[in-house]
Amino acid sequence: ITSSAMAINQFRVSVVGDLPSYRAVFQFLDSSDKQFLANGNLKFAHLKDKVEFKDVTFGYKPNESVVVENINLSISRGAKVGVVGFSGTGKSTLTELLLRFYDPQEGEILVDGVDLKEYDISSWRSRVGVVSQDVFLFNDTIQFNIAYAKPEATQEEIEAAARKAYAHDFIRELPQGYNTLIGDRGVLLSGGQKQRIAIARAIIINPDILIFDEATSALDSEAEKIVQKALNELGKERTVITIAHRLSTIFDCDNIFVLSAGKIIEQGTHQDLLRQSGQYSTLVKMQELEYQKIG
Repeated sequence: ITSSAMAINQFRVSVVGDLPSYRAVFQFLDSSDKQFLANGNLKFAHLKDKVEFKDVTFGYKPNESVVVENINLSISRGAKVGVVGFSGTGKSTLTELLLRFYDPQEGEILVDGVDLKEYDISSWRSRVGVVSQDVFLFNDTIQFNIAYAKPEATQEEIEAAARKAYAHDFIRELPQGYNTLIGDRGVLLSGGQKQRIAIARAIIINPDILIFDEATSALDSEAEKIVQKALNELGKERTVITIAHRLSTIFDCDNIFVLSAGKIIEQGTHQDLLRQSGQYSTLVKMQELEYQKIG
């Protein structure tokens, strides 16, 4: 009886200790405060013309401050655009809207002149590749992680994607090559290696549109060079949207949008924006000073 009572008490203590975790899970599963998006009927095949944000305003919660306000921008097929600004200005929110994780409260996002809400979500997202700063990898083999975006991919396709991502050579040197287990969230790989696996995953679906969300900001300079080379390879002949922390990654963009407090305050090429001597020019000078201090 004593041992049973002790076991029950121990269980009670364990449950009480885990209550904050249970509450977080229940809050996540609670549907009452979440927006459920209606699926469209049109199948999206390929981007033919452009993507447009027209008077887009969005906030994550009703009756709270908006995150982006009255956004108007156009991204032509095959263009390379950058989005920059201080932290918390709404840069990543634009990509979340483009991926249709959320719908704008005001305005619309048009793809080839059609409201994004009219497209089947799955068919749209299958044509958009994302490489972000926080790479999520599964506790499985490298082969599984690359093919996750395309489960039916052949070994030849997986290796071709890895070569384009400059990952094939380091994979071959691992104990079991493509069958090497990489641990939870890829803990057994370096930051640069994880990013190249994520790039290979994006390559394998052959997307029309690519989103690079601060993909190199957490890497050291040596790893950044390799990853940036892989990103350049991936971006060939595709529409590329780069959310940039390190501004050197967007100097050659066709157009750069500068956000402040959720609004576009400047836009143009790198040289155009430097001549304006506005916030973009200030950001560039600040990063130059940071690099000089590090050096």
